[in-house]
Amino acid sequence: MHTVAVLALDQVIPFDLSTPIEVFSRTRLPDGRPGYQIRVCGEVPEIDAGAFTVRVRWGLEGLSGADTIIVPGTADPAVPLPPAVRDALCAAAADGTRIASICSGTFPLAATGLLDGLRATTHWVAADLLAATHPAIEVDPDVLYVDNGQILTSAGAAAGLDLCLHMIRRDYGSAVAADAARLSVMPLEREGGQAQFVVHDHVPAPQGSTLEPLLTWLQDNLGSDLTLADVAAQAGTSTRTLIRRFREQTGTTPLQWLHRARVRQAQHLLETTQHSVERIGAQVGFGSPTAFRDRFKKTTGISPHAYRRAFT
Repeated sequence: MHTVAVLALDQVIPFDLSTPIEVFSRTRLPDGRPGYQIRVCGEVPEIDAGAFTVRVRWGLEGLSGADTIIVPGTADPAVPLPPAVRDALCAAAADGTRIASICSGTFPLAATGLLDGLRATTHWVAADLLAATHPAIEVDPDVLYVDNGQILTSAGAAAGLDLCLHMIRRDYGSAVAADAARLSVMPLEREGGQAQFVVHDHVPAPQGSTLEPLLTWLQDNLGSDLTLADVAAQAGTSTRTLIRRFREQTGTTPLQWLHRARVRQAQHLLETTQHSVERIGAQVGFGSPTAFRDRFKKTTGISPHAYRRAFT
């Protein structure tokens, strides 16, 4: 079973601490077995969590041997990282342990040097501070999470959920991740990034109604041959206005959203049916097997056949 160690540092943000505990502990495999076991670890037995105190069952030795370590955010990202914590994280990384941070948890992870030369994100409010404090890191303030393989980082608050669901999908496939997402009452993958949540005083608030009805219609019509004009007609607006509203509310374009939704549906069909790759490509709206394979590999990093072998 995959072991996840959640590191509780002093002044830990309770939301960031509880997110991985809840998401991973409730993940179930198709046969009903739990997918993960959880350890909550700390340098000291009692951790200040602001409104209350957390008493952990594991010390830093609990990080050793874990398959994944999660570093939640803390109230003050400028607080120096204790040397014992730094050494434990570096030792775990040297052993090949996957390490992920949530929100301002990017700062203690950055203090280890493990993010040097890598792309990373954090809560948009703290992105400039991260870039100034750690110039060796390529800070991307516009995304929900960044996956560098062994080292992952996420943006603020609910982006920790996105990151956890992404790791579940990496470990067990999209069907298990989709089930975990339903339990969390979250979409398996939100479009766009945290750029849509950043406050810019000089930019007016998005006008117009929510895109939710249109996104539902698109999801229900993935197999149809849809053009941008078709989508605009369904929305009752011009293509130009549609593109603007899509960027404001999702961070992407209508056709990019449609491509990714089709790939997500294809992942589900590859895992849960015996349909041929060609048939699945047609079912989700790709005009040719070649277009399907190219788009699927561009989105997921592997071919449809390789995905099926990995997650069936």
